[in-house]
Formats: sequence, structure tokens, C-alpha cells
Amino acid sequence: MSLSSSTGVTSVCYFHRLALVLPSTGEVGEGPISSNSFSTERRSQCLLSSCPPLWLQQCCCDDKDTSWPKLIDLCAIWDPGVFLHAAGWKRASGTARRRLNEAETLSSVREAQVERLEAARPRRPGCRERGPVLRMARQQPPPWVHTAILLCLLSLTGAIEIPMDPSIQNELSQPPTITKQSVKDHIVDPRDNILIECEAKGNPAPSFHWTRNSRFFNIAKDPRVSMRRRSGTLVIDFRSGGRPEEYEGEYQCFARNKFGTALSNRIRLQVSKSPLWPKENLDPVVVQEGAPLTLQCNPPPGLPSPVIFWMSSSMEPITQDKRVSQGHNGDLYFSNVMLQDMQTDYSCNARFHFTHTIQQKNAFTLKVLTNNPYNDSSLRNHPDMYSARGVAERTPSFMYPQGTASSQMVLRGMDLLLECIASGVPTPDIAWYKKGGDLPSDKAKFENFNKALRITNVSEEDSGEYFCLASNKMGSIRHTISVRVKAAPYWLDEPKNLILAPGEDGRLVCRANGNPKPTVQWMVNGEPLQSAPPNPNREVAGDTIIFRDTQISSRAVYQCNTSNEHGYLLANAFVSVLDVPPRMLSPRNQLIRVILYNRTRLDCPFFGSPIPTLRWFKNGQGSNLDGGNYHVYENGSLEIKMIRKEDQGIYTCVATNILGKAENQVRLEVKDPTRIYRMPEDQVAKRGTTVQLECRVKHDPSLKLTVSWLKDDEPLYIGNRMKKEDDSLTIFGVAERDQGSYTCIASTELDQDLAKAHLTVLADQATPTNRLAALPKGRPDRPRDLELTDLAERSVRLTWIPGDDNNSPITDYVVQFEEDQFQPGVWHDHSKFPGSVNSAVLQLSPYVNYQFRVIAVNEVGSSHPSLPSERYRTSGAPPESNPADVKGEGTRKNNMEITWTPMNATSAFGPNLRYIVKWRRRETRETWNNVTVWGSRYVVGQTPVYVPYEIRVQAENDFGKGPEPDTVIGYSGEDYPRAAPTDVKIRVLNSTAISLQWNRVYPDTVQGQLREYRAYYWRESSLLKNLWVSQKRQQASFPGDRPRGVVSRLFPYSNYKLEMVVVNGRGDGPRSETKEFTTPEGVPSAPRRFRVRQPNLETINLEWDHPEHPNGILIGYTLKYVAFNGTKLGKQIVENFSPNQTKFTVRRADPVSRYRFTLSARTQVGSGEAVTEESPAPPNEAYTNNQADIATQGWFIGLMCAIALLVLILLIVCFIKRSRGGKYPVREKKDVPLGPEDPKEEDGSFDYSDEDNKPLQGSQTSLDGTIKQQESDDSLVDYGEGGEGQFNEDGSFIGQYTVKKDKEETEGNESSEATSPVNAIYSLA
Repeated sequence: MSLSSSTGVTSVCYFHRLALVLPSTGEVGEGPISSNSFSTERRSQCLLSSCPPLWLQQCCCDDKDTSWPKLIDLCAIWDPGVFLHAAGWKRASGTARRRLNEAETLSSVREAQVERLEAARPRRPGCRERGPVLRMARQQPPPWVHTAILLCLLSLTGAIEIPMDPSIQNELSQPPTITKQSVKDHIVDPRDNILIECEAKGNPAPSFHWTRNSRFFNIAKDPRVSMRRRSGTLVIDFRSGGRPEEYEGEYQCFARNKFGTALSNRIRLQVSKSPLWPKENLDPVVVQEGAPLTLQCNPPPGLPSPVIFWMSSSMEPITQDKRVSQGHNGDLYFSNVMLQDMQTDYSCNARFHFTHTIQQKNAFTLKVLTNNPYNDSSLRNHPDMYSARGVAERTPSFMYPQGTASSQMVLRGMDLLLECIASGVPTPDIAWYKKGGDLPSDKAKFENFNKALRITNVSEEDSGEYFCLASNKMGSIRHTISVRVKAAPYWLDEPKNLILAPGEDGRLVCRANGNPKPTVQWMVNGEPLQSAPPNPNREVAGDTIIFRDTQISSRAVYQCNTSNEHGYLLANAFVSVLDVPPRMLSPRNQLIRVILYNRTRLDCPFFGSPIPTLRWFKNGQGSNLDGGNYHVYENGSLEIKMIRKEDQGIYTCVATNILGKAENQVRLEVKDPTRIYRMPEDQVAKRGTTVQLECRVKHDPSLKLTVSWLKDDEPLYIGNRMKKEDDSLTIFGVAERDQGSYTCIASTELDQDLAKAHLTVLADQATPTNRLAALPKGRPDRPRDLELTDLAERSVRLTWIPGDDNNSPITDYVVQFEEDQFQPGVWHDHSKFPGSVNSAVLQLSPYVNYQFRVIAVNEVGSSHPSLPSERYRTSGAPPESNPADVKGEGTRKNNMEITWTPMNATSAFGPNLRYIVKWRRRETRETWNNVTVWGSRYVVGQTPVYVPYEIRVQAENDFGKGPEPDTVIGYSGEDYPRAAPTDVKIRVLNSTAISLQWNRVYPDTVQGQLREYRAYYWRESSLLKNLWVSQKRQQASFPGDRPRGVVSRLFPYSNYKLEMVVVNGRGDGPRSETKEFTTPEGVPSAPRRFRVRQPNLETINLEWDHPEHPNGILIGYTLKYVAFNGTKLGKQIVENFSPNQTKFTVRRADPVSRYRFTLSARTQVGSGEAVTEESPAPPNEAYTNNQADIATQGWFIGLMCAIALLVLILLIVCFIKRSRGGKYPVREKKDVPLGPEDPKEEDGSFDYSDEDNKPLQGSQTSLDGTIKQQESDDSLVDYGEGGEGQFNEDGSFIGQYTVKKDKEETEGNESSEATSPVNAIYSLA
């Protein structure tokens, strides 16, 4: 299918593969297709791809879209009036077959020419630019083919954007652009000078001229008219006289420079008018009480229309209500007249905007005829006021509009005002409805006591039939208003300035809509396009102008004028062709400092025409930076996804086009993050004490650190009671006002860290004066007597009686609730209140059957919960939120599981909570699929592999739906990757590490999210003979889409094999071909089982085994040893042994020193890991001999004798001290029997001793020498008689003492104490 003529070839876009959907059945067929067989939407449904050589053109349509109903590929040829797909090739006519053969023959001839044409033009990814068009079929295809071709053409090359840099803006030549203009309907005040604005920019600066009523307006001929300097704004001066009305008309401004002409809107200039009210004599208005009445205003026509309001002649406003109100037309309507209405007169007033004047109409005088002449004010509020005044009741009737039906037209975007004013007794009520639907709640509002309905910002869906219903107790009546919504033109795609490089293609699109459909007219430099000079590089296709192979001479300003009967739109868009070498727009040699492990972007703004290509390099060498940890954006910015220390350096960006290149450098410095490693902790302090809050920070030393403090999230004022240091905050003399949360903020100019702690200040407790005052503290008792009051729809007041605080004040009350629908029996925290309150208002959620309980808290702990309150159920409502954590993930390769966190009882808001789950393929035109789910998951089946979906989950209950949900992107299930990395290259770095490099797989073969590239490797054998090795497979992972990596921790001197795979969320893909490599020789591991033995004092024997991992050919061992005695070290000795030697004997230099041995194995690479051991300590016999020698020394014997003599003297002194005590018998014994613990003798005497003979405090020495613990340190038993000492009134002891001794008892005691050395020692103490 082609379009051609005998004189030339028309550049069009050809379909390579076409898919058609028959509108009736959705089946694909063949045969004649009329232009009316397809809707406009389906005519544009084309899929394009490569076909046989017949087609040398490609269009930029998406051939991956599978959202249309049922499509198959048709390699179509155009046989007059018939599309034939490949299956119908055999039935094609001979002419069609011949044309196909001719095209195939011609394609080889044209191939070289096509390649040259395509190479000379810039390309866009995924789209081959036009080539030569074959001259094939003369017959024109159906009109819808043109529509589909046009859709392809709309995706041509985009424009160059001029940066806002003033130096570039001033340097580049540009056609003019209108920047400021007056409104289309320009109404001016006749008392002021007239100002018509028109300003434009361009390079060179544009000149201006005007037209008035479509004719040239010669400003120089009118002395009153002038134009502002460097501007096109007109100033009309009336200070020297003149009438502004003479200048009314339609004005249009033209801004011109050598590259084109821009036009302003057609500005309609009108002078404001405020005419006087005509003089008239108004007769009194006579009306029967209860009858309807309309007082007409009929204001004089003004420009703009005046604002109408009613007042009395004494300038008092007329009170309006449901019965008396002003209509939109300014008239005053009485639904029924009452006697009190004639107490005043009625005057209509008009206020004019520009003159700020108010004109008053002569007042109406109202006379009311009544059956009850008494105007009793008490009847105004009577429930049956009208019957009380003898007024007959009437059914409603409409005063405005008349009749039962009317129509109204409104323009899109304006406000629709519908009005219904009715009469009747009693006064009717007005209600509004829309047939077949509801009123738009977000745009509709009622005015004038429900007599007017206003719908703001009207759109097409607001058209239809509305009706107002007027009703009272006598009946009802309704009026239907048919609303038609028309539209002045409005933009769908406003043309934008087009800046191209020489030879590039572009387009201007002017797409508008309206009702009726607007027409589009193109102009160039203010002249109709039809009368402009022909341009072979320009083609007009309806609302689109296509430019091909633009040159410098193509520069111009194009105007698009789209209009219908309701208005017009005019837009300017220039086409500028620039030829500019690359330029850098940012300052040179910038320094960028960034925190370690952060993400950063290095900006490199550039400009050039044609658009330059940009590449990044690091440290002036290496390949282009893109991929892996780097990502380059179209605007030239380089993103480093995670900064590491090795990323520090100098980065160079180079912009290149055919005119040259430019470069810039950015120096990147990586800084350590700021971290608080010792945070302030929560503290409880008593009033008056000192508190210290720690905040120790680690930061980059090259950055300036600032530590600041907040209290309760406000800056902390450091007073004289506070001391702020680098690592702490100290508060002296803590007071109650110091209680709160403290936040430490450690910040540098690049980052910050913060930590928070809470300080609780306890009030002073009174110091107890005795032990009874210090009562024990305990948890508070439970609150009781819970009561619910002030029951409201969304709140309730809960009151309780506090329990005993048990000597510790109550600090908080915790209110909990339980509901019996979702989680019966489970209590949740609702709110927390200070301990000083016992009543609180609780905010509630809809449709929850609440039950409350209260817990008291003090510093000891929490009380038991109170008994539950009575239940209270709130009314239902639609949900106000939607479920959170919505996710879409595949569990199998052909499904997607949509999950979310279910909403709880307090967010359900109503019964039968359910979820409306919607999904559709992302970036397609298909409709939403939806299903209602009662659980928290839904599985979508039969999905393609790893395709993005748009997901929405909306909550719904029996009261309605929740808000519109957010759209979440999910993915269907993944399948195993289909391809393996190719061209795997291995480079040995050292004996334990290799470097890998591979070619990345194509994204469409991953079939999921590429998690990592993974290398599987295993040790095949060792290069050492007869050495067994483990062939266990190991793996190394390389996250992300990267082409290289390093495998480390290999065994030296070994043969390895390696395979690479791609890993996605499903698992591993196929393995690459197996690669083999060999690691070089390395240093050995440490010798095994190194043993040190000392058979005697003269020699030390050493033994060891060969290393477990030789990592090469052993050439020997190295032994280093040194003698040491305490901190003294001898000279180090080094011994080298052959690889077969595993024993060695060392001769000791002396029997006291110890030895430290260090042994390592060697290969050709060097010494390996060393093992260290020490010789054992000297044998115990040496110490025994030394001790025997000391025992025979004379000084030691003398010392022992002196110690023995001293001990004997101490024993004698103790004996003398104990023998100085006595017994004192009591003459008169007490009547009260003694306690069993009292030391009573058989004769009734007590044993006393003086201070020197007292036993140890808290103990008593018994006769057998043991020590008995006393019951009390200050008991009167030590002084009184028996177990209870008694006093006289004067405080003296009762009883007398005697010197009589019991000889037998005394001798017994003395004998016992004298022979007990333990008693002697305790007595001495």
C-alpha cells in the first residue's frame, strides 16, 4: 500500500505488519474493507514490525502492546480496495503478485540509497526513519489509513530545549514570543487612560505594530496614542481631552524580527458604562395577604453588569428568608405576602464595578389587604400562623421559571445556576434532583434558601435533566430543566516552540476540542499558510505540521487558530534551527563532597545542536562509566548508586557532536558519616540532683561538627544551670520544668544524626520522722465504677473513680478498649491520660461495639485492670482509608498474588468489610479487572511472565466505598532465565583471586527481576601429586546487572573449573560453558601439631608435621627462637631446615630461662603463616630444693622463735584480763519469771562484768567457749533484772545488789574461761 504520483514521491509512513479487528465479531478476516467498517479508535490499532523487502519504511508504533482483544499479524499488501494477509497470498490477484515481485527486485537496487539516506539522519531508539517510497498502487487507500499513518508520524523527533542560562539565551537567535498581553475582553474605566498590553521577547529584539478592526493602526497619526519603549503596549492619553468611546474596537498586536512574526489575541476594547436609572413614578402595590408578589428591578444595562441588592429608602437592608428572597435576575419574590411586609418600602439598588457608584431606583410602597387588621407580632412564630390570620392555604406554584419545563445552555468550565422560586401557603420547600443519577456532591451547592442550585466548573457529564420539587402540606409541584453543556475551544495539545538542528525532523501539533468541534487554521508569521511561500520541507496534515530535513531558512513563527461559535484560541509556536557546538553550562572544576554509602548525582548540564552525546570518565582514563554502580541520565547527570571510598576521584564529562566537543571536571570527595555511638539514655532523677546526658559522636575529621540539643522538639536554651560540652549535657539542680524529651543533634554541613532520651523528674518526698512514717509503696488499686456519658456519634465521655495509690502517686491512666466483632476478648490501648484526671472524652471510630477498662500506673507499676464498662456501639459509615502494604508478587510463573494488610475493627467503619481488588496491565489501554474479596489476598491467574501490573485495593462496607485508592505497581510471576552469560573471560589476579568478565544477557531473557550474576566454581585438583582435595562446589555472587566481578579465597597451586549463571527471583538460569583456570603457587599454611618437650634441664625437643595446605612446592622450614627470663630477652637465633626435616633439639644455655619458638614453612613465593609455642616452666624439684635450703638458714629459725614468744605473751595477757570479772547476787528477786534466755544462776544471781571484760557486741560467751548471738544490741537485759528491766518513777533500778558470791559457781566459771584460748581472744577484743 503506497501513495504516489507521477511527478514525485510523497513521504508517508508504511505499515510493515498490520493487525485488524473486525468490529462485529472481533475475528480477523480478509476481503474488501470499507472506510466505514471501523471506528476511529480501532482504525488506529496497528502493530508494526519487519516484513519481506516489500516494505522499506517503519513507523514508531509499539509492537509489544497486547492489550487489544484478538490480533494476528498481517503482512499486508495493498490490492485495490483489499488488504491481504500472508495466508491469502495464493488468492491474491496477478497484479498484486507482480507488484510484490517488482518490489522485491527494486529493493535490492534501492538498498544502497536507503542506507545512505538513513545514515545521514539522526535516529531515535526503536524507529527507522523514512526511506524512499515505492511507486506501486495508484488507487487511494481508505481514509482511515491516513489516520493511522498520521498517528505514526506524531512520534517523530522531539525538539531541542534551550537552557535558561542568560548567556545562552542572549547569544542564540530566536524568533519573537509573546510574553504578556491584555485579556480578550478588555473593559476599561472611562476616567483613566487606556492601556492595552503587548510584550514580547526575541533575539534580535522584536518591533511592534497594531491592527484595529483588522486594519493597520497608524499610531503616529494620533497624538493621544503612544507605544511604550522596548514594548508594544499602547497608551491612550485623555488628559488633553477626547472621548474613550471613540477607541472601542478589536485590537491585535504583531511582534516581528527577522526570523518571524508573533501575534497576540484579538483584544476587544470596551469602555465601562454605568447609565442612570430612568425616572419613573411608581404607584403603590396593593396585594391580598397570602398572595404571591414579584417586585421587578429592571436595572439599566451596564458594562459590566451591576450587582443588585434591595434596601428600604432609609438604607436598611431587606430581610430575606425562605418566604422573601431576591432572584438571580434581581427581582424580589414574595412566596406569600404577610401583613408585616408593608411596614417598609422596597428600593432596588445597582452597584457598578468600575465607577464604584450605587444607583437607587424609586421605592415601591406595599399595601396589604387582610381579613385580620391586627398585626399581632406573637402570631409570627405561631405553628399555624396562616390559619391564625385567616389566610387560606394553597398548593405550590412556580413564580420563576414559568411552566413545567425549560432548557438552559452553559459553557464548559463556567458555573451552572439553576433557579426555582415557588409561591404557596405555607411557604413551599425546594428540593433538587437529577434524572438518572445523583447531584455532583463535590461541585454542587445550594443557595438562596435552596431556591438555587449552583454547579461549579461544569463539564460534559453535568448535562442532563434536573428538576426542582416545591412542596408544602397542601401538595407538591415540579419543574424540569434540560441542561445542555457546550464548550468553547480548549487545548488538548497546545503547540510548543520547536528548536531543531539542521537536517532534523520535527512536528507542531495543534489539537483542541470543543462543542461544536472547533476548526483549525494555520498561519505563518501572521499570514494564512495557504498564501505563504511554498516550503518543500513542510507538510500539513490536519492539526499537525510535519517538518523534514529542516534547514536554517526554515525558521518562522506559526500561529494556530482554533475556533467555534463560542470562542477561539490562538497560539504562537516558532520553529528555530540552531547549529551550535557543545557547551558546558555548569561551573568548571566543581568540588562535590558526599557521605560514604549514600547515593549521589554528579551534574554535567550541557547544550549543543545537534544534541551532543555525553560520556563520563574517571581520573582521565578507562572506559565510559555506565552500568553497575553507575547510571547516566539523559540530561547528562551521572548517578552513583552507593558511594564507596574507591569512588573518590576526578570525574570528567565529555559532550560531543559533529561541530566539536566540550568537557568539564568534577572532583568527588567521600566523607565518613556522622554517627552518635553513645546515645543519651532515659533517666529518672529526683528534684535538686544533677543529671548528665551523654552524646558521643564519631564524624569525619575534615568536616566541622556541631552538636545541638532540643527539648520537647524545640531548641534548648542553655541557662546557668546547664553545661553543654562536646559529648554531654549536664543539668545541675534538676527542677520539674526540666522534665521532657531531650534530643541530641550532631550535624556537619553534609549530614546529621540524632538521638533522643526522656528525663523524668520526681518530686521530693517528706523525710519520715520515725519508722512508722516510712510506709511501704505498692502498685495502685484498680479504678472502679466506670461510667459512660455524653454519648455522641464519634465520641463518648468515660468517668471512673481512682483506687488507692498505696503511698505512690498515680502518674498515668491507660484506657483500653475491646470490640466483639474482629478480635473479641482482646484488649487494645486506646489513649493515655495524666494521673490527675478521672474523666476524659474518647474519640471513637464508626461501627465499633466498644467496651472500656482503665489501668492506673505509678512508679511501682500498673494496677490490675478495672472491671469493664458497659458496651457502646457507634453508627456506621463508609471507610475513610484503604488497606496498607498492598503488594503484587508472583508465586508461580503464570500468576500474581495480590496481598494487603487487612483493616482492623477501628477502621472498618461498617458491617461486611470487603475489598474491591482492581488490576490491569501497566501502560496499556485495557480496562480494569476487578473482584470483591473478603480476605487479605487474591491470586490473578494466567498472567504473562514478569509483567508489571497496576493494582488498586479499595475498602468497602455496607455503608459505601472508601476513598479512591493509590495505584501500586506489582509484577506477575518470574520464570527461570532463558540465557546464560557469554564470552566469560578469566584473569588471574594472584594465587587466591581471579577477575571475571562476561557479556550481560538481554533483559527479555531474564524473565524476572535480575537479582545477580553467580559464578559456581570448584577445585578440580592440586598441582601437587598425591594431594587429596575437596571438589565441593562454591559460589560467588555479583548483585545487579554488572559485567565483571572478582572471585577470591581460592587455593593456590590448584586446577579450578567455573560456570556462570543468571539468577532472578525464581532461581538459576542455564549454565555457561565451563571454564578452566589454574592458580599460581602461594605461601603455605602453618605447620601442624607443633610440639615442644623438655626431657631435662639441658635440652628441649621440637617436633612438627607438614602444613595442611602446602599451596606449592615446599623448599624448607624456618625456625626462630629466643630465650627470655621475665622481661629480659636474649638474642634471636634463626635456623633453616630442609622440607623433609620435622625434628630439632635445642641445647639450653641455663636451667632457669624459658624459650619462645616461631616456626613457618616456605615455598618459592615466600614464608607462610607462622606458629608460636613456648617451652614449659622449670620442674617443681628445683623449687623444693630451694625451700629446703631456706629452712636450714639461721635467720629463718630466729624469726620463727620470735613469733612463738610473741604469741605466748599475748595468751598470758588474755588470761589476766579474763580473771578480773565477778558475780553480784541480787537480794530481792523479782516476781516476774525470767526468760529462758536470761543467764540465771541457781541461787538467783546474775553474772556482770565491767567494760574491759565485755564480750563482743552482739555476742555472749558461754561456759563451753562458744559464742551466742544476742537478740538486741540495746536491750535492758544488760542492766536490769531478768529478761525485762523495770524502773522506779525516778528512773532508778528496782532491786539491790549484794557482794555475796557463790564460790562453787565462780570457781567453775573461772576454770572454764582460763582453759579456753578462744575465750581469751574474744575477751581481749
